[in-house]
Amino acid sequence: MIHRLLPGPVLLLIVLALLTFWLDQAIQQPRLREDPSLDDQPDYIIEHLSGVQIDHHKVIRHFFSAETMSHFPLGDKTHFEQVALVSFQPNEPVVRVNADRAEMTDGSHDIFLSGNVFVSREKEADDDKVTMATQFLHLVPDSEIAKTDQPVTVIRRNTIVNAVGMELNHRTGQINLKSRVKASDDKKRETR
Repeated sequence: MIHRLLPGPVLLLIVLALLTFWLDQAIQQPRLREDPSLDDQPDYIIEHLSGVQIDHHKVIRHFFSAETMSHFPLGDKTHFEQVALVSFQPNEPVVRVNADRAEMTDGSHDIFLSGNVFVSREKEADDDKVTMATQFLHLVPDSEIAKTDQPVTVIRRNTIVNAVGMELNHRTGQINLKSRVKASDDKKRETR
């Protein structure tokens, strides 16, 4: 009699294990490899997104907005359209960044801006304003570095600097222009 009951509980355990496995697979996200057309489809989209980061004194430090945010599960990438970032740091100029597109990958804090990237650093006096324009900018927020291998134009007062490739260290204030650097000063010369 003991030998007859043994296959029943074992069979029940096998059925329960198979049902658990099936339920787990049914609940999990659909496998992208099963349908290659899903490779480039977002799993969610958010429109008219904006947010702020405040410090412990309830003072706004960063503002962010985007027309659309799309998350793609393959590669865990997040794409943004019509991006605007504003940084308000104590005793420092306001920094504004606009771009047509931005991309972030999970596991990395790096931000890749592309399409009409425009950065302005505005001090109280208008003559201290610095602007930069390029088509691509790689931001590394943790080390406060911005870099590009594309053509870039930097304007301060009457000075216009064009170059190909640039690395800016916000902590040190150093700008390293990589190649084909050309500068012009549009300041009208005084005659003596």
